[in-house]
Amino acid sequence: MPLDNAARQDFDIRPLNAPLGAEVLGLDLSRPLGTADLARVHRAHLDHHVLVFRDTHITPAQQVEFSRRFGELQIHVLRQFQLPTQPEVLVISNIRENGEPIGLGDAGHYWHSDLSYKATPSLGSMLHAQELPEEGGDTLFANQHLAWDTLAPELQREVEHLQAEHSYLARYEDLRKLNPWRPALTQAQIDEVVPVRQPVVRTHPETGRRALFVSEHFTTRILDMPEARSRELLDALFEHSTKPEFIYRHQWRPHDMVFWDNRSLLHLAAGCPPEQRRKLYRTTIAGDVPF
Repeated sequence: MPLDNAARQDFDIRPLNAPLGAEVLGLDLSRPLGTADLARVHRAHLDHHVLVFRDTHITPAQQVEFSRRFGELQIHVLRQFQLPTQPEVLVISNIRENGEPIGLGDAGHYWHSDLSYKATPSLGSMLHAQELPEEGGDTLFANQHLAWDTLAPELQREVEHLQAEHSYLARYEDLRKLNPWRPALTQAQIDEVVPVRQPVVRTHPETGRRALFVSEHFTTRILDMPEARSRELLDALFEHSTKPEFIYRHQWRPHDMVFWDNRSLLHLAAGCPPEQRRKLYRTTIAGDVPF
Protein backbone atom coordinates (compact mmCIF):
# COMPACT_ATOMS: atom_id res chain seq x y z
CA MET A 1 0.00 0.00 0.00
CA PRO A 2 1.45 3.43 -0.86
CA LEU A 3 2.11 5.26 2.39
CA ASP A 4 0.16 8.31 1.20
CA ASN A 5 -2.90 6.07 0.92
CA ALA A 6 -2.51 4.36 4.30
CA ALA A 7 -5.62 4.76 6.43
CA ARG A 8 -5.42 7.54 9.00
CA GLN A 9 -5.26 6.27 12.55
CA ASP A 10 -7.03 7.74 15.55
CA PHE A 11 -4.42 8.22 18.26
CA ASP A 12 -3.70 10.61 21.11
CA ILE A 13 -0.50 12.41 22.09
CA ARG A 14 -0.57 13.29 25.76
CA PRO A 15 2.22 15.34 27.35
CA LEU A 16 3.68 13.83 30.49
CA ASN A 17 3.76 15.65 33.80
CA ALA A 18 7.50 16.10 33.45
CA PRO A 19 10.07 18.51 31.94
CA LEU A 20 9.83 16.54 28.68
CA GLY A 21 8.01 13.64 27.10
CA ALA A 22 4.61 12.58 25.80
CA GLU A 23 2.66 9.33 25.54
CA VAL A 24 1.40 8.12 22.17
CA LEU A 25 -1.79 6.17 22.77
CA GLY A 26 -3.74 4.14 20.24
CA LEU A 27 -1.23 4.15 17.38
CA ASP A 28 -0.73 0.72 15.80
CA LEU A 29 2.82 0.60 14.48
CA SER A 30 2.26 -2.84 13.00
CA ARG A 31 0.14 -1.12 10.32
CA PRO A 32 1.50 1.12 7.54
CA LEU A 33 1.84 4.67 8.81
CA GLY A 34 0.64 7.32 6.39
CA THR A 35 2.51 10.54 5.76
CA ALA A 36 0.06 12.69 7.74
CA ASP A 37 0.28 10.45 10.80
CA LEU A 38 4.06 10.27 10.47
CA ALA A 39 4.24 14.08 10.30
CA ARG A 40 2.20 14.28 13.50
CA VAL A 41 4.55 11.86 15.27
CA HIS A 42 7.57 13.79 13.97
CA ARG A 43 6.18 17.10 15.24
CA ALA A 44 5.46 15.59 18.65
CA HIS A 45 8.99 14.20 18.81
CA LEU A 46 10.43 17.67 18.19
CA ASP A 47 8.07 19.26 20.71
CA HIS A 48 8.45 16.72 23.52
CA HIS A 49 11.88 15.10 22.88
CA VAL A 50 10.70 11.69 24.18
CA LEU A 51 7.72 9.77 22.86
CA VAL A 52 6.41 6.73 24.74
CA PHE A 53 4.46 4.40 22.46
CA ARG A 54 2.31 2.30 24.77
CA ASP A 55 1.32 -1.32 24.21
CA THR A 56 3.42 -1.67 21.05
CA HIS A 57 3.27 -5.14 19.51
CA ILE A 58 5.71 -5.13 16.60
CA THR A 59 8.43 -7.38 15.26
CA PRO A 60 12.08 -6.30 15.10
CA ALA A 61 11.67 -5.91 11.34
CA GLN A 62 8.72 -3.57 11.90
CA GLN A 63 10.75 -1.57 14.41
CA VAL A 64 13.51 -1.22 11.82
CA GLU A 65 11.01 -0.19 9.17
CA PHE A 66 9.44 2.47 11.41
CA SER A 67 12.86 3.75 12.50
CA ARG A 68 13.93 4.15 8.88
CA ARG A 69 11.07 6.59 8.30
CA PHE A 70 13.21 9.11 10.23
CA GLY A 71 16.56 8.43 8.55
CA GLU A 72 19.31 5.94 7.90
CA LEU A 73 20.13 3.54 10.71
CA GLN A 74 23.48 3.30 12.45
CA ILE A 75 25.11 0.02 13.44
CA HIS A 76 26.71 -0.12 16.89
CA VAL A 77 30.41 -0.99 17.07
CA LEU A 78 29.65 -4.00 19.32
CA ARG A 79 28.32 -6.09 16.47
CA GLN A 80 28.41 -9.24 18.58
CA PHE A 81 25.25 -7.91 20.24
CA GLN A 82 23.27 -7.43 17.04
CA LEU A 83 20.02 -9.33 16.76
CA PRO A 84 21.04 -12.21 14.45
CA THR A 85 17.93 -11.90 12.31
CA GLN A 86 18.04 -8.08 12.18
CA PRO A 87 21.54 -6.55 12.34
CA GLU A 88 20.17 -3.01 12.67
CA VAL A 89 18.89 -3.98 16.15
CA LEU A 90 21.21 -3.81 19.17
CA VAL A 91 20.16 -6.16 21.96
CA ILE A 92 20.20 -4.47 25.37
CA SER A 93 20.08 -7.28 27.91
CA ASN A 94 21.59 -8.74 31.07
CA ILE A 95 20.58 -12.27 30.06
CA ARG A 96 23.19 -14.95 29.50
CA GLU A 97 22.73 -18.06 27.44
CA ASN A 98 25.28 -20.89 27.69
CA GLY A 99 27.33 -18.61 29.93
CA GLU A 100 27.58 -15.84 27.33
CA PRO A 101 25.74 -12.49 27.31
CA ILE A 102 23.14 -12.13 24.56
CA GLY A 103 23.26 -8.34 24.67
CA LEU A 104 24.87 -5.24 26.11
CA GLY A 105 23.94 -5.50 29.76
CA ASP A 106 25.36 -2.25 31.09
CA ALA A 107 24.24 0.13 28.33
CA GLY A 108 23.52 3.58 29.74
CA HIS A 109 25.55 3.16 32.94
CA TYR A 110 26.67 6.81 32.63
CA TRP A 111 24.75 9.85 31.38
CA HIS A 112 25.26 10.21 27.62
CA SER A 113 23.82 11.00 24.19
CA ASP A 114 23.97 8.01 21.84
CA LEU A 115 26.91 7.98 19.44
CA SER A 116 28.13 11.47 20.36
CA TYR A 117 31.57 9.91 19.84
CA LYS A 118 30.90 9.66 16.08
CA ALA A 119 31.45 12.51 13.62
CA THR A 120 27.76 12.13 12.74
CA PRO A 121 25.99 11.35 16.03
CA SER A 122 22.53 9.90 16.38
CA LEU A 123 19.33 11.80 15.62
CA GLY A 124 17.42 9.53 17.95
CA SER A 125 17.04 6.03 19.33
CA MET A 126 14.09 3.68 19.72
CA LEU A 127 14.06 1.15 22.54
CA HIS A 128 11.37 -1.56 22.59
CA ALA A 129 10.75 -3.59 25.74
CA GLN A 130 10.87 -7.38 25.33
CA GLU A 131 11.40 -8.58 28.92
CA LEU A 132 11.27 -6.31 31.95
CA PRO A 133 12.47 -6.89 35.53
CA GLU A 134 10.01 -6.81 38.39
CA GLU A 135 12.20 -4.25 40.14
CA GLY A 136 14.20 -1.34 38.71
CA GLY A 137 15.17 -0.95 35.08
CA ASP A 138 14.04 2.69 34.77
CA THR A 139 15.54 5.02 32.15
CA LEU A 140 16.13 8.69 32.96
CA PHE A 141 16.15 11.49 30.39
CA ALA A 142 17.53 15.01 30.99
CA ASN A 143 16.40 17.97 28.87
CA GLN A 144 19.53 19.70 27.56
CA HIS A 145 17.62 22.64 26.09
CA LEU A 146 16.53 23.50 29.63
CA ALA A 147 20.08 22.88 30.83
CA TRP A 148 21.39 25.47 28.37
CA ASP A 149 18.58 27.96 28.97
CA THR A 150 19.18 27.95 32.73
CA LEU A 151 22.98 27.95 32.66
CA ALA A 152 24.49 30.99 34.36
CA PRO A 153 25.05 33.76 31.77
CA GLU A 154 28.78 33.97 32.49
CA LEU A 155 29.11 30.22 31.86
CA GLN A 156 27.04 30.52 28.70
CA ARG A 157 29.43 33.16 27.38
CA GLU A 158 32.47 31.07 28.25
CA VAL A 159 31.36 27.78 26.68
CA GLU A 160 29.06 28.70 23.78
CA HIS A 161 31.80 28.60 21.13
CA LEU A 162 34.02 25.89 22.63
CA GLN A 163 34.63 22.39 21.34
CA ALA A 164 35.20 19.19 23.27
CA GLU A 165 36.59 15.76 22.54
CA HIS A 166 34.21 12.80 22.66
CA SER A 167 35.57 9.27 22.83
CA TYR A 168 33.85 5.88 22.98
CA LEU A 169 36.88 4.59 24.87
CA ALA A 170 36.64 7.20 27.64
CA ARG A 171 34.96 4.89 30.17
CA TYR A 172 35.21 1.57 28.36
CA GLU A 173 37.83 -0.04 30.60
CA ASP A 174 36.05 1.28 33.72
CA LEU A 175 32.94 -0.56 32.55
CA ARG A 176 34.93 -3.71 31.82
CA LYS A 177 36.23 -3.71 35.40
CA LEU A 178 32.65 -3.52 36.67
CA ASN A 179 31.35 -6.05 34.12
CA PRO A 180 34.08 -8.52 33.07
CA TRP A 181 31.81 -10.03 30.40
CA ARG A 182 31.88 -6.74 28.45
CA PRO A 183 34.05 -7.70 25.46
CA ALA A 184 37.53 -6.39 24.81
CA LEU A 185 37.56 -4.31 21.64
CA THR A 186 39.40 -5.52 18.58
CA GLN A 187 41.81 -3.18 16.83
CA ALA A 188 39.27 -2.85 14.00
CA GLN A 189 36.62 -1.73 16.51
CA ILE A 190 39.01 0.75 18.11
CA ASP A 191 39.81 2.16 14.67
CA GLU A 192 36.08 2.61 14.09
CA VAL A 193 35.63 4.89 17.12
CA VAL A 194 38.49 7.38 16.92
CA PRO A 195 37.86 10.46 19.10
CA VAL A 196 35.97 13.36 17.51
CA ARG A 197 35.47 17.08 18.15
CA GLN A 198 31.97 18.28 18.98
CA PRO A 199 30.58 21.68 19.97
CA VAL A 200 29.96 22.06 23.69
CA VAL A 201 26.68 23.78 22.76
CA ARG A 202 24.85 22.48 19.70
CA THR A 203 21.97 23.91 17.71
CA HIS A 204 19.10 21.57 16.96
CA PRO A 205 19.00 21.29 13.15
CA GLU A 206 15.19 21.18 13.00
CA THR A 207 14.05 23.53 15.75
CA GLY A 208 17.00 25.92 16.03
CA ARG A 209 17.05 25.53 19.82
CA ARG A 210 20.40 25.36 21.58
CA ALA A 211 21.38 22.55 23.96
CA LEU A 212 24.35 21.49 26.01
CA PHE A 213 26.18 18.64 24.27
CA VAL A 214 28.60 17.11 26.76
CA SER A 215 28.30 13.95 28.83
CA GLU A 216 30.13 12.19 31.64
CA HIS A 217 30.33 9.03 29.53
CA PHE A 218 31.95 10.24 26.32
CA THR A 219 33.28 13.81 26.79
CA THR A 220 36.94 13.67 27.82
CA ARG A 221 38.10 17.30 27.72
CA ILE A 222 37.38 20.75 26.37
CA LEU A 223 39.86 21.55 23.66
CA ASP A 224 42.27 24.48 23.39
CA MET A 225 42.35 25.33 27.08
CA PRO A 226 44.40 24.24 30.11
CA GLU A 227 43.48 20.82 31.46
CA ALA A 228 42.64 22.18 34.92
CA ARG A 229 40.07 24.67 33.54
CA SER A 230 38.69 22.04 31.17
CA ARG A 231 38.08 19.72 34.12
CA GLU A 232 36.44 22.48 36.18
CA LEU A 233 34.12 23.43 33.33
CA LEU A 234 33.15 19.85 32.51
CA ASP A 235 32.46 19.02 36.14
CA ALA A 236 30.22 22.09 36.40
CA LEU A 237 28.41 21.28 33.15
CA PHE A 238 27.92 17.62 34.06
CA GLU A 239 26.43 18.58 37.43
CA HIS A 240 24.17 21.24 35.94
CA SER A 241 22.97 19.17 32.98
CA THR A 242 21.35 16.47 35.10
CA LYS A 243 19.57 18.54 37.74
CA PRO A 244 16.32 16.92 38.93
CA GLU A 245 14.19 19.68 37.40
CA PHE A 246 15.36 18.68 33.90
CA ILE A 247 14.63 14.95 34.27
CA TYR A 248 11.87 12.58 33.24
CA ARG A 249 12.17 9.11 34.77
CA HIS A 250 10.59 6.47 32.56
CA GLN A 251 9.16 3.50 34.42
CA TRP A 252 8.80 0.80 31.80
CA ARG A 253 5.54 -1.02 31.13
CA PRO A 254 5.25 -4.21 29.07
CA HIS A 255 5.54 -3.52 25.31
CA ASP A 256 6.56 0.13 25.71
CA MET A 257 8.64 1.57 22.91
CA VAL A 258 10.45 4.82 23.66
CA PHE A 259 11.75 7.16 20.94
CA TRP A 260 14.07 9.91 22.16
CA ASP A 261 15.96 12.78 20.57
CA ASN A 262 19.71 12.48 21.12
CA ARG A 263 20.13 16.08 19.93
CA SER A 264 18.09 17.37 22.87
CA LEU A 265 18.69 14.93 25.70
CA LEU A 266 21.04 12.91 27.84
CA HIS A 267 19.87 9.57 29.19
CA LEU A 268 20.86 7.11 31.88
CA ALA A 269 19.89 3.53 32.73
CA ALA A 270 19.08 3.20 36.44
CA GLY A 271 19.89 -0.53 36.53
CA CYS A 272 18.10 -3.50 38.02
CA PRO A 273 18.98 -6.52 40.16
CA PRO A 274 21.29 -8.75 38.11
CA GLU A 275 19.21 -11.85 38.69
CA GLN A 276 16.13 -10.27 37.08
CA ARG A 277 15.95 -10.65 33.31
CA ARG A 278 15.84 -7.52 31.16
CA LYS A 279 15.84 -7.40 27.37
CA LEU A 280 15.11 -4.53 24.99
CA TYR A 281 15.72 -3.94 21.29
CA ARG A 282 17.37 -0.69 20.19
CA THR A 283 17.51 0.96 16.79
CA THR A 284 19.57 4.10 16.26
CA ILE A 285 18.86 6.73 13.59
CA ALA A 286 21.69 8.73 12.04
CA GLY A 287 21.61 12.49 12.46
CA ASP A 288 23.62 15.46 11.26
CA VAL A 289 27.07 16.86 11.96
CA PRO A 290 26.54 19.04 15.08
CA PHE A 291 26.94 22.80 14.82
